Amino acid sequence: MNNLLWIDASVPAEEQLNCARAEGLQIRTARDLTSVLDACSSLRPDIVVMASQLPDIETRELMRVLKRHFDSCQIIVLVERDQHAFAAECLTQGAIDYLLKPFSAVQLQNTIRHAASVGRGLKDMVAVSVGSRQVLQLANRAAQTDATVLLNGESGTGKERLAQYIHQVSARRDQPYIAVNCAAIPENMLEAMLFGYNKGAFTGATQNQIGKFEAANGGTLLLDEISELPLPLQAKLLRVLQERELERLGSNQKIKLNVRVIAASNKDLRALAEQGQFRQDLFYRLDVLPLRWPALRERRDDIIPMAEFFMQKYGDGKYLLSPAAQQQLLAYSWPGNVRELENVMQRALVMARGIELQPIDLSLPAQVLTAAELPVSAEQLKHSKRTAEFDYVLGVLNQFNGHRTRAAAALGVSTRALRYKLAAMREHGVDTDAIA
Repeated sequence: MNNLLWIDASVPAEEQLNCARAEGLQIRTARDLTSVLDACSSLRPDIVVMASQLPDIETRELMRVLKRHFDSCQIIVLVERDQHAFAAECLTQGAIDYLLKPFSAVQLQNTIRHAASVGRGLKDMVAVSVGSRQVLQLANRAAQTDATVLLNGESGTGKERLAQYIHQVSARRDQPYIAVNCAAIPENMLEAMLFGYNKGAFTGATQNQIGKFEAANGGTLLLDEISELPLPLQAKLLRVLQERELERLGSNQKIKLNVRVIAASNKDLRALAEQGQFRQDLFYRLDVLPLRWPALRERRDDIIPMAEFFMQKYGDGKYLLSPAAQQQLLAYSWPGNVRELENVMQRALVMARGIELQPIDLSLPAQVLTAAELPVSAEQLKHSKRTAEFDYVLGVLNQFNGHRTRAAAALGVSTRALRYKLAAMREHGVDTDAIA
Protein backbone atom coordinates (compact mmCIF):
# COMPACT_ATOMS: atom_id res chain seq x y z
CA MET A 1 0.00 0.00 0.00
CA ASN A 2 1.73 3.25 -1.09
CA ASN A 3 -0.69 5.67 -2.80
CA LEU A 4 -2.85 8.31 -1.13
CA LEU A 5 -5.27 10.64 -2.90
CA TRP A 6 -6.18 13.80 -0.96
CA ILE A 7 -9.41 15.38 -2.25
CA ASP A 8 -10.19 18.86 -0.91
CA ALA A 9 -11.24 22.15 -2.44
CA SER A 10 -8.70 23.87 -0.19
CA VAL A 11 -5.00 23.05 -0.16
CA PRO A 12 -4.09 20.70 2.72
CA ALA A 13 -1.53 21.95 5.21
CA GLU A 14 2.04 20.79 4.67
CA GLU A 15 2.05 19.33 8.17
CA GLN A 16 -0.88 17.11 7.20
CA LEU A 17 0.81 15.93 4.03
CA ASN A 18 4.01 15.18 5.96
CA CYS A 19 2.01 12.83 8.22
CA ALA A 20 1.09 10.75 5.19
CA ARG A 21 4.62 10.87 3.81
CA ALA A 22 5.91 9.63 7.16
CA GLU A 23 3.83 6.47 6.60
CA GLY A 24 5.62 5.85 3.29
CA LEU A 25 2.72 7.06 1.12
CA GLN A 26 2.98 8.79 -2.23
CA ILE A 27 0.50 11.69 -2.26
CA ARG A 28 -1.61 13.14 -5.05
CA THR A 29 -4.01 16.03 -4.44
CA ALA A 30 -7.26 16.88 -6.24
CA ARG A 31 -9.57 19.88 -5.83
CA ASP A 32 -12.58 19.05 -8.02
CA LEU A 33 -14.16 16.18 -9.96
CA THR A 34 -12.02 16.74 -13.06
CA SER A 35 -8.76 16.53 -11.14
CA VAL A 36 -10.08 13.51 -9.19
CA LEU A 37 -10.81 11.60 -12.40
CA ASP A 38 -7.47 12.66 -13.84
CA ALA A 39 -5.65 11.45 -10.73
CA CYS A 40 -7.53 8.16 -10.69
CA SER A 41 -6.67 7.48 -14.35
CA SER A 42 -2.95 7.52 -13.54
CA LEU A 43 -3.02 6.41 -9.90
CA ARG A 44 -4.69 3.51 -8.13
CA PRO A 45 -5.27 5.01 -4.68
CA ASP A 46 -4.97 2.75 -1.65
CA ILE A 47 -6.21 5.46 0.72
CA VAL A 48 -8.44 8.45 -0.06
CA VAL A 49 -8.75 11.42 2.28
CA MET A 50 -11.66 13.55 1.15
CA ALA A 51 -13.41 16.71 2.36
CA SER A 52 -17.15 16.73 3.00
CA GLN A 53 -17.80 19.34 0.30
CA LEU A 54 -16.49 19.77 -3.23
CA PRO A 55 -17.64 22.42 -5.71
CA ASP A 56 -18.99 20.13 -8.44
CA ILE A 57 -20.02 16.79 -6.91
CA GLU A 58 -21.71 15.58 -3.71
CA THR A 59 -19.54 13.58 -1.33
CA ARG A 60 -21.91 10.61 -1.43
CA GLU A 61 -21.76 10.42 -5.21
CA LEU A 62 -17.97 10.81 -5.20
CA MET A 63 -17.71 7.92 -2.74
CA ARG A 64 -19.79 5.77 -5.07
CA VAL A 65 -17.52 6.69 -8.00
CA LEU A 66 -14.40 5.79 -6.01
CA LYS A 67 -15.83 2.51 -4.73
CA ARG A 68 -17.01 1.57 -8.22
CA HIS A 69 -13.53 2.00 -9.72
CA PHE A 70 -11.37 1.18 -6.69
CA ASP A 71 -13.37 -1.12 -4.42
CA SER A 72 -10.37 -1.85 -2.18
CA CYS A 73 -9.45 1.79 -1.45
CA GLN A 74 -9.96 2.95 2.13
CA ILE A 75 -11.85 6.26 2.39
CA ILE A 76 -11.37 8.75 5.24
CA VAL A 77 -13.86 11.63 5.29
CA LEU A 78 -13.05 15.06 6.76
CA VAL A 79 -16.17 16.55 8.33
CA GLU A 80 -17.12 19.63 10.31
CA ARG A 81 -18.08 19.27 13.97
CA ASP A 82 -21.80 19.79 13.27
CA GLN A 83 -21.90 16.93 10.70
CA HIS A 84 -22.16 13.90 12.99
CA ALA A 85 -25.13 12.43 11.12
CA PHE A 86 -23.33 12.93 7.80
CA ALA A 87 -20.22 11.20 9.19
CA ALA A 88 -22.33 8.24 10.29
CA GLU A 89 -23.92 8.05 6.84
CA CYS A 90 -20.48 8.03 5.19
CA LEU A 91 -19.51 5.04 7.33
CA THR A 92 -22.59 3.13 6.16
CA GLN A 93 -21.71 4.03 2.54
CA GLY A 94 -18.25 2.47 2.79
CA ALA A 95 -15.90 4.98 4.45
CA ILE A 96 -13.47 3.34 6.84
CA ASP A 97 -13.24 6.33 9.20
CA TYR A 98 -13.76 10.07 9.56
CA LEU A 99 -11.94 12.99 11.16
CA LEU A 100 -13.66 15.97 12.76
CA LYS A 101 -12.10 19.30 11.86
CA PRO A 102 -9.86 20.64 13.22
CA PHE A 103 -7.77 17.54 13.83
CA SER A 104 -4.22 17.11 15.02
CA ALA A 105 -1.33 15.58 13.11
CA VAL A 106 -1.33 12.65 15.54
CA GLN A 107 -5.05 11.99 14.92
CA LEU A 108 -4.47 12.04 11.16
CA GLN A 109 -1.45 9.75 11.38
CA ASN A 110 -3.29 7.21 13.55
CA THR A 111 -6.28 7.22 11.20
CA ILE A 112 -4.05 6.69 8.16
CA ARG A 113 -2.28 3.82 9.92
CA HIS A 114 -5.64 2.23 10.72
CA ALA A 115 -6.78 2.57 7.09
CA ALA A 116 -3.50 1.08 5.86
CA SER A 117 -3.84 -1.92 8.19
CA VAL A 118 -7.43 -2.48 7.04
CA GLY A 119 -6.26 -2.38 3.43
CA ARG A 120 -3.67 -5.06 4.15
CA GLY A 121 -6.28 -7.20 5.89
CA LEU A 122 -8.65 -6.89 2.91
CA LYS A 123 -6.14 -8.41 0.49
CA ASP A 124 -8.22 -11.58 0.08
CA MET A 125 -11.51 -10.48 1.64
CA VAL A 126 -14.54 -9.91 -0.58
CA ALA A 127 -17.08 -7.56 0.99
CA VAL A 128 -19.33 -5.85 -1.55
CA SER A 129 -22.77 -6.30 0.02
CA VAL A 130 -24.10 -3.92 2.64
CA GLY A 131 -24.23 -6.68 5.26
CA SER A 132 -20.62 -7.72 4.68
CA ARG A 133 -19.33 -4.14 4.82
CA GLN A 134 -21.19 -3.51 8.06
CA VAL A 135 -19.72 -6.61 9.68
CA LEU A 136 -16.21 -5.55 8.60
CA GLN A 137 -16.78 -2.07 10.04
CA LEU A 138 -17.71 -3.65 13.38
CA ALA A 139 -14.70 -5.97 13.07
CA ASN A 140 -12.47 -2.94 12.50
CA ARG A 141 -13.77 -1.36 15.69
CA ALA A 142 -13.27 -4.61 17.60
CA ALA A 143 -9.71 -4.88 16.27
CA GLN A 144 -8.76 -1.56 17.87
CA THR A 145 -9.43 -3.03 21.35
CA ASP A 146 -8.16 -6.12 23.16
CA ALA A 147 -11.66 -7.32 24.01
CA THR A 148 -12.76 -10.89 23.40
CA VAL A 149 -14.72 -11.36 20.15
CA LEU A 150 -17.41 -13.98 19.55
CA LEU A 151 -18.00 -14.92 15.90
CA ASN A 152 -21.22 -16.67 14.99
CA GLY A 153 -22.36 -17.97 11.63
CA GLU A 154 -23.16 -21.09 9.64
CA SER A 155 -20.45 -23.55 8.66
CA GLY A 156 -18.48 -22.42 5.63
CA THR A 157 -19.26 -18.69 5.92
CA GLY A 158 -15.62 -17.77 6.57
CA LYS A 159 -15.49 -17.19 10.33
CA GLU A 160 -11.83 -18.18 10.51
CA ARG A 161 -10.97 -15.78 7.72
CA LEU A 162 -12.81 -13.03 9.61
CA ALA A 163 -10.77 -13.88 12.72
CA GLN A 164 -7.57 -13.58 10.66
CA TYR A 165 -8.81 -10.24 9.34
CA ILE A 166 -9.36 -8.91 12.88
CA HIS A 167 -5.83 -9.99 13.79
CA GLN A 168 -4.33 -8.44 10.64
CA VAL A 169 -5.91 -5.01 11.19
CA SER A 170 -5.12 -4.91 14.92
CA ALA A 171 -2.02 -3.69 16.73
CA ARG A 172 -1.17 -7.38 17.29
CA ARG A 173 -0.70 -8.10 13.58
CA ASP A 174 3.06 -8.66 13.91
CA GLN A 175 2.55 -11.16 16.76
CA PRO A 176 1.43 -14.81 16.49
CA TYR A 177 -1.98 -15.84 15.22
CA ILE A 178 -2.90 -19.35 16.43
CA ALA A 179 -6.09 -21.22 15.49
CA VAL A 180 -7.43 -24.24 17.38
CA ASN A 181 -10.39 -26.30 16.19
CA CYS A 182 -11.92 -27.55 19.43
CA ALA A 183 -13.97 -30.15 17.55
CA ALA A 184 -10.97 -31.71 15.80
CA ILE A 185 -8.87 -32.54 18.89
CA PRO A 186 -9.66 -35.59 21.09
CA GLU A 187 -11.15 -34.56 24.43
CA ASN A 188 -8.37 -36.22 26.45
CA MET A 189 -5.73 -34.20 24.58
CA LEU A 190 -7.48 -30.83 24.42
CA GLU A 191 -6.47 -29.53 27.86
CA ALA A 192 -2.79 -30.30 27.27
CA MET A 193 -3.02 -28.80 23.79
CA LEU A 194 -4.49 -25.52 25.07
CA PHE A 195 -2.59 -25.01 28.32
CA GLY A 196 0.60 -27.02 27.86
CA TYR A 197 2.23 -29.46 30.27
CA ASN A 198 5.43 -30.14 32.17
CA LYS A 199 7.57 -33.23 32.00
CA GLY A 200 6.00 -36.07 33.97
CA ALA A 201 2.50 -34.56 34.05
CA PHE A 202 1.11 -37.77 32.54
CA THR A 203 2.33 -40.93 30.86
CA GLY A 204 4.23 -39.97 27.74
CA ALA A 205 5.00 -36.40 28.88
CA THR A 206 8.77 -36.70 28.40
CA GLN A 207 9.49 -32.98 28.15
CA ASN A 208 7.96 -29.59 28.87
CA GLN A 209 5.53 -28.42 26.20
CA ILE A 210 3.90 -25.00 25.82
CA GLY A 211 0.21 -24.84 24.92
CA LYS A 212 -1.63 -22.82 22.31
CA PHE A 213 -2.28 -19.99 24.77
CA GLU A 214 1.43 -19.53 25.41
CA ALA A 215 2.22 -19.88 21.71
CA ALA A 216 -0.22 -17.05 20.97
CA ASN A 217 1.09 -14.79 23.76
CA GLY A 218 1.18 -11.20 22.53
CA GLY A 219 -1.04 -12.09 19.58
CA THR A 220 -4.41 -13.68 18.86
CA LEU A 221 -5.87 -17.11 19.67
CA LEU A 222 -8.89 -18.39 17.73
CA LEU A 223 -10.95 -21.04 19.50
CA ASP A 224 -13.01 -22.40 16.63
CA GLU A 225 -16.14 -24.50 17.27
CA ILE A 226 -15.92 -23.58 20.95
CA SER A 227 -19.33 -25.14 21.59
CA GLU A 228 -17.56 -28.53 21.40
CA LEU A 229 -15.39 -27.72 24.44
CA PRO A 230 -16.18 -30.18 27.30
CA LEU A 231 -17.89 -28.58 30.31
CA PRO A 232 -15.01 -29.31 32.77
CA LEU A 233 -12.57 -27.64 30.40
CA GLN A 234 -14.92 -24.68 30.01
CA ALA A 235 -14.46 -23.94 33.72
CA LYS A 236 -10.67 -23.84 33.32
CA LEU A 237 -10.94 -21.66 30.21
CA LEU A 238 -13.18 -19.24 32.11
CA ARG A 239 -10.56 -18.89 34.85
CA VAL A 240 -7.80 -18.28 32.28
CA LEU A 241 -9.88 -15.56 30.60
CA GLN A 242 -10.68 -13.93 33.95
CA GLU A 243 -7.22 -14.06 35.49
CA ARG A 244 -5.20 -13.69 32.27
CA GLU A 245 -2.84 -16.37 33.50
CA LEU A 246 -2.57 -20.17 33.38
CA GLU A 247 -0.81 -23.13 34.89
CA ARG A 248 0.52 -25.93 32.72
CA LEU A 249 -0.53 -29.48 33.55
CA GLY A 250 1.81 -30.83 36.21
CA SER A 251 2.90 -27.37 37.34
CA ASN A 252 1.75 -24.81 39.90
CA GLN A 253 3.70 -21.96 38.33
CA LYS A 254 1.48 -19.18 37.00
CA ILE A 255 2.22 -17.87 33.50
CA LYS A 256 0.97 -14.39 32.62
CA LEU A 257 -0.90 -14.04 29.35
CA ASN A 258 -1.45 -11.16 26.94
CA VAL A 259 -3.68 -12.80 24.35
CA ARG A 260 -6.74 -11.62 22.48
CA VAL A 261 -9.19 -14.51 22.33
CA ILE A 262 -11.58 -14.88 19.41
CA ALA A 263 -14.18 -17.62 19.81
CA ALA A 264 -16.21 -18.96 16.88
CA SER A 265 -19.23 -21.23 16.66
CA ASN A 266 -21.84 -22.30 14.15
CA LYS A 267 -24.25 -22.95 17.02
CA ASP A 268 -26.27 -20.53 19.14
CA LEU A 269 -24.20 -20.37 22.34
CA ARG A 270 -26.85 -18.38 24.17
CA ALA A 271 -29.42 -21.12 23.51
CA LEU A 272 -26.92 -23.81 24.54
CA ALA A 273 -26.19 -21.91 27.76
CA GLU A 274 -29.92 -21.67 28.54
CA GLN A 275 -30.20 -25.43 27.96
CA GLY A 276 -27.28 -26.15 30.31
CA GLN A 277 -25.05 -27.44 27.47
CA PHE A 278 -22.63 -24.51 27.73
CA ARG A 279 -21.54 -22.59 30.82
CA GLN A 280 -23.47 -19.33 31.10
CA ASP A 281 -20.61 -17.53 32.86
CA LEU A 282 -18.24 -18.50 30.07
CA PHE A 283 -20.76 -17.41 27.44
CA TYR A 284 -21.01 -13.94 28.99
CA ARG A 285 -17.22 -13.76 29.22
CA LEU A 286 -16.94 -14.54 25.50
CA ASP A 287 -19.91 -12.44 24.36
CA VAL A 288 -18.15 -9.09 24.81
CA LEU A 289 -18.08 -8.13 21.12
CA PRO A 290 -20.42 -10.48 19.20
CA LEU A 291 -20.24 -10.51 15.40
CA ARG A 292 -22.48 -12.52 13.09
CA TRP A 293 -21.01 -13.39 9.69
CA PRO A 294 -24.05 -13.71 7.36
CA ALA A 295 -24.68 -16.77 5.24
CA LEU A 296 -23.81 -16.37 1.56
CA ARG A 297 -27.49 -16.43 0.56
CA GLU A 298 -27.96 -13.32 2.75
CA ARG A 299 -25.27 -11.35 0.92
CA ARG A 300 -25.87 -12.12 -2.72
CA ASP A 301 -23.99 -9.03 -3.87
CA ASP A 302 -20.84 -10.88 -2.77
CA ILE A 303 -21.46 -14.00 -4.89
CA ILE A 304 -20.17 -12.84 -8.29
CA PRO A 305 -17.17 -10.86 -6.93
CA MET A 306 -16.28 -13.87 -4.77
CA ALA A 307 -16.59 -16.27 -7.71
CA GLU A 308 -14.33 -13.99 -9.74
CA PHE A 309 -11.85 -13.89 -6.85
CA PHE A 310 -11.66 -17.69 -6.83
CA MET A 311 -11.32 -17.70 -10.63
CA GLN A 312 -8.36 -15.37 -10.30
CA LYS A 313 -6.89 -17.42 -7.45
CA TYR A 314 -7.15 -20.82 -9.15
CA GLY A 315 -7.32 -19.88 -12.83
CA ASP A 316 -4.63 -17.20 -13.09
CA GLY A 317 -7.12 -14.72 -14.53
CA LYS A 318 -7.56 -16.73 -17.73
CA TYR A 319 -11.30 -17.33 -17.41
CA LEU A 320 -14.53 -15.34 -17.56
CA LEU A 321 -18.04 -15.93 -16.24
CA SER A 322 -20.77 -15.95 -18.88
CA PRO A 323 -23.99 -14.03 -18.08
CA ALA A 324 -25.85 -17.35 -17.87
CA ALA A 325 -23.31 -18.73 -15.38
CA GLN A 326 -23.59 -15.58 -13.30
CA GLN A 327 -27.37 -15.97 -13.32
CA GLN A 328 -27.12 -19.54 -12.07
CA LEU A 329 -24.67 -18.60 -9.32
CA LEU A 330 -27.05 -15.88 -8.11
CA ALA A 331 -30.05 -18.22 -8.18
CA TYR A 332 -28.40 -21.01 -6.18
CA SER A 333 -29.18 -21.29 -2.45
CA TRP A 334 -25.56 -22.05 -1.34
CA PRO A 335 -26.23 -24.33 1.65
CA GLY A 336 -22.46 -24.82 1.99
CA ASN A 337 -21.79 -21.06 1.88
CA VAL A 338 -18.39 -19.70 0.79
CA ARG A 339 -16.66 -23.04 1.18
CA GLU A 340 -19.10 -24.57 -1.32
CA LEU A 341 -18.66 -21.65 -3.75
CA GLU A 342 -14.88 -22.10 -3.65
CA ASN A 343 -15.21 -25.82 -4.38
CA VAL A 344 -17.67 -25.16 -7.22
CA MET A 345 -15.32 -22.65 -8.86
CA GLN A 346 -12.30 -24.94 -8.53
CA ARG A 347 -14.27 -27.78 -10.15
CA ALA A 348 -15.59 -25.48 -12.88
CA LEU A 349 -12.08 -24.42 -13.85
CA VAL A 350 -11.05 -28.07 -14.17
CA MET A 351 -14.14 -28.93 -16.24
CA ALA A 352 -14.23 -25.73 -18.32
CA ARG A 353 -14.90 -26.22 -22.03
CA GLY A 354 -13.60 -22.78 -22.93
CA ILE A 355 -12.34 -19.55 -21.45
CA GLU A 356 -15.91 -18.41 -20.68
CA LEU A 357 -17.52 -20.56 -17.99
CA GLN A 358 -21.04 -21.75 -18.79
CA PRO A 359 -23.76 -23.16 -16.46
CA ILE A 360 -22.85 -26.70 -17.47
CA ASP A 361 -19.30 -26.12 -16.21
CA LEU A 362 -20.60 -25.20 -12.74
CA SER A 363 -22.36 -28.56 -12.24
CA LEU A 364 -24.67 -27.14 -9.56
CA PRO A 365 -27.19 -29.60 -8.06
CA ALA A 366 -30.52 -28.93 -9.76
CA GLN A 367 -32.61 -29.88 -6.73
CA VAL A 368 -31.36 -26.91 -4.71
CA LEU A 369 -31.49 -24.31 -7.43
CA THR A 370 -33.90 -21.48 -6.67
CA ALA A 371 -35.58 -20.37 -9.88
CA ALA A 372 -32.34 -20.80 -11.80
CA GLU A 373 -34.01 -20.24 -15.15
CA LEU A 374 -35.64 -16.97 -14.13
CA PRO A 375 -33.81 -13.76 -14.93
CA VAL A 376 -32.86 -11.62 -11.93
CA SER A 377 -33.68 -8.03 -12.73
CA ALA A 378 -31.81 -5.01 -11.40
CA GLU A 379 -34.90 -4.17 -9.35
CA GLN A 380 -34.89 -7.66 -7.78
CA LEU A 381 -31.22 -7.32 -6.88
CA LYS A 382 -31.87 -3.87 -5.39
CA HIS A 383 -34.73 -5.30 -3.34
CA SER A 384 -32.54 -8.20 -2.15
CA LYS A 385 -29.81 -5.78 -1.06
CA ARG A 386 -32.30 -3.59 0.80
CA THR A 387 -33.86 -6.60 2.53
CA ALA A 388 -30.44 -7.83 3.68
CA GLU A 389 -29.65 -4.40 5.11
CA PHE A 390 -33.00 -4.22 6.94
CA ASP A 391 -32.51 -7.73 8.33
CA TYR A 392 -29.06 -6.78 9.59
CA VAL A 393 -30.37 -3.67 11.39
CA LEU A 394 -33.20 -5.66 12.97
CA GLY A 395 -30.73 -8.35 14.06
CA VAL A 396 -28.52 -5.83 15.86
CA LEU A 397 -31.55 -4.19 17.51
CA ASN A 398 -32.80 -7.56 18.76
CA GLN A 399 -29.32 -8.35 20.01
CA PHE A 400 -29.52 -5.26 22.24
CA ASN A 401 -33.19 -5.88 23.13
CA GLY A 402 -34.35 -2.83 21.17
CA HIS A 403 -31.98 -0.38 22.92
CA ARG A 404 -31.51 2.27 20.20
CA THR A 405 -28.40 3.96 21.58
CA ARG A 406 -26.45 0.72 22.06
CA ALA A 407 -27.60 -0.64 18.70
CA ALA A 408 -26.54 2.59 16.95
CA ALA A 409 -23.09 2.34 18.56
CA ALA A 410 -22.73 -1.28 17.39
CA LEU A 411 -23.82 -0.31 13.87
CA GLY A 412 -21.33 2.58 13.83
CA VAL A 413 -23.99 5.25 13.26
CA SER A 414 -25.53 8.01 15.34
CA THR A 415 -28.81 7.44 17.18
CA ARG A 416 -30.39 10.02 14.89
CA ALA A 417 -29.21 8.16 11.77
CA LEU A 418 -30.65 4.93 13.19
CA ARG A 419 -33.96 6.70 13.79
CA TYR A 420 -34.07 7.79 10.14
CA LYS A 421 -33.21 4.25 9.04
CA LEU A 422 -36.07 2.80 11.12
CA ALA A 423 -38.45 5.36 9.62
CA ALA A 424 -37.38 4.30 6.12
CA MET A 425 -37.87 0.66 7.07
CA ARG A 426 -41.40 1.38 8.28
CA GLU A 427 -42.14 3.04 4.94
CA HIS A 428 -41.17 -0.26 3.27
CA GLY A 429 -43.57 -2.19 5.49
CA VAL A 430 -41.09 -3.45 8.12
CA ASP A 431 -42.69 -3.77 11.56
CA THR A 432 -40.04 -2.08 13.70
CA ASP A 433 -42.45 -1.80 16.64
CA ALA A 434 -42.21 -5.55 17.16
CA ILE A 435 -38.66 -5.16 18.44
CA ALA A 436 -38.37 -5.64 22.18
